[in-house]
Amino acid sequence: MRAVFGLVLIVGMALAGMAVYMIQGYMADLEGALQREKAFNGKAGKLVEVYVFKKAKAYGDELEEGDVELIYWPEKALPKTIFRDKTVLFPENAPGPRYVLRAVEAFEPVLESKITAPGELASLTSKLKDGMRAYAIRVGTASGVSAFVKPDDFIDIYWTGTPSGSGTEVTQLIESAVTVIAVNSAFNEGQLDDGSVAKTVTVAATPEQVARLAQAQASGKLSLSLVSDASQVVEGNVEVDTNALLGITEEKVEVVEAPKVCTIKSNKGGVVEEKVIPCND
Repeated sequence: MRAVFGLVLIVGMALAGMAVYMIQGYMADLEGALQREKAFNGKAGKLVEVYVFKKAKAYGDELEEGDVELIYWPEKALPKTIFRDKTVLFPENAPGPRYVLRAVEAFEPVLESKITAPGELASLTSKLKDGMRAYAIRVGTASGVSAFVKPDDFIDIYWTGTPSGSGTEVTQLIESAVTVIAVNSAFNEGQLDDGSVAKTVTVAATPEQVARLAQAQASGKLSLSLVSDASQVVEGNVEVDTNALLGITEEKVEVVEAPKVCTIKSNKGGVVEEKVIPCND
C-alpha cells in the first residue's frame, strides 16, 4: 500500500513539474510575443483613425458618407491633407456635396487634392494648383503617344523645327514631366472611349511654360513622350539634329593664305620688266 502511495506521489510530482515547465514555456512565449509587439509598435508609432475610400470612385462622382470609412494609420506617416474628422469632411451646413476629382481605388486615403470643396463641381480649373494655367496642345497620330496618353499622366514635350539662322532642323526637349489634366474634353480616363486618339492634350503649366509652348507650337511641331511619374524630370539640354542622328561629322576646311609677293616694275627702252623684291611688311 505504501509502495502504491509512493508511486502515486512520484507520478503526481512529475506531472506537476511538467505542468510548471509548460506554464513557464507558455509565459516565456507570451513575454516574447509582447516584446515583439512592443518593438513593432515602437517602429510604427501611434495609430490614429483616418478616412479612406470604401470603394472605387470615378472622376465626377458625388462623395457620400457611405463611400468612406475609418481605418488606423500611423500618425507619423499621415499626409498633410488627410481627413480625420467627419464634421470637416461632411460639414453640416455645406452648400452642397463634394465630388471626386480623380479616379480612386478602395482604401485610398481621402485627401483634399482628390475631392472638391463642399458645393464645388468637378471641373478643369479644380485640377489646377495655385499659380498654374491650363494650356491645350494640338496633337494627332503623328505626335508620339497621342493614342495612349490619359488624364493625370506625365509627359515630356519635344519641339522639332529650324532655328533662325541655322538652316538645319533640330528636335529639342522643351518641357519635362508636365501633368496632363485633360485629353480632348475628358478630365478623367473613364470618360475616354476605347481606342480614341487625342486631338488636344491639356497640360498644367506655369505662365512661362505656357509662353514657351505657344511659341513652340507656332514655330514648329510638337511631339509627346510618356513619363512614369513626376519625379522623372530631365535635367540639362536634350537636342538632336540630322547630322548627330546619323553620326555625320562635318569636316572643317582650313583656308591657307597664299604667301605675299611684292614686285617692282621698270621700263628700259620701252621694255617693261617686273622684278620680285622683299616686302617691307
